[in-house]
Amino acid sequence: MVPFDLTRPPFDRCVRYLTHAAAAEEDGAEVQTLLRRSLGISSGWIKHVKRLPDGIALDGRRVTTRDRVRAGQTLRLRLSDSVRRSGIESAPGPLHIVYEDEDLLVLNKPAGVPVHPSPHQNLNTIGNFLLYYYDFQGIPADFHPVHRLDRGTSGLMIAAKHPCAQERLRRAFHTDAFRREYLAVCDAVPAPRRGVVDLPLSRAPDSILRREVSAAGSPARTEYEVLAEGSGRCLVRLHLLTGRTHQIRVHMAALGCPLTGDFLYGRENPALI
Repeated sequence: MVPFDLTRPPFDRCVRYLTHAAAAEEDGAEVQTLLRRSLGISSGWIKHVKRLPDGIALDGRRVTTRDRVRAGQTLRLRLSDSVRRSGIESAPGPLHIVYEDEDLLVLNKPAGVPVHPSPHQNLNTIGNFLLYYYDFQGIPADFHPVHRLDRGTSGLMIAAKHPCAQERLRRAFHTDAFRREYLAVCDAVPAPRRGVVDLPLSRAPDSILRREVSAAGSPARTEYEVLAEGSGRCLVRLHLLTGRTHQIRVHMAALGCPLTGDFLYGRENPALI
């Protein structure tokens, strides 16, 4: 597959650059040292953009990573993708953008729509819809999700517009910089009505999809609080303290309160949800 070129019109009009004015204490530093240590740019991205005509510039002049910077000079680095390597096809579809700037978008993903294409669903996903939006707007970007939501889950998700933003957001994702909260309807009511589930999780040995509580698994902690109850079910607010696959679903099932309609850890009921 030939990568999709993002340097041609109309994408060349919306390129995102990072600029940095060299301080007195940075006088004489190599470009590569400044990019990595002062600006936190990954070696992989530096290796990619240094080959581009507009990849790295000093006072508007193309330079190599070995050139030295003088105090007061302006270093510029291309942040936008130059090619689209994901292999995801651009396809029209509903996209609810609740926030957007030059580096990221926050999307409201509906239930029933996958985030990533798969062999069984390769055009009707958030990835397809977002690339179509980028093409329409002339934004030179590939699909860079910071995290994902299960197909059946609705809620906010973040997609970066370039690899550097994706890397920084992912580094911050499992820190106090993000608070991840969910609402879920569960069968039965947990006791106590408020607490923290602290049970390690691992992949079930007989399934590529299913997870299970296992002493040998990765640490997983979920804070929960019952907000309302009725008809044998409850509405729960969940705060993820870690981010494991199917964490909420497994933890609530472990409390004897699987998510209503959960085919994998509870009881599927298409007529209900």
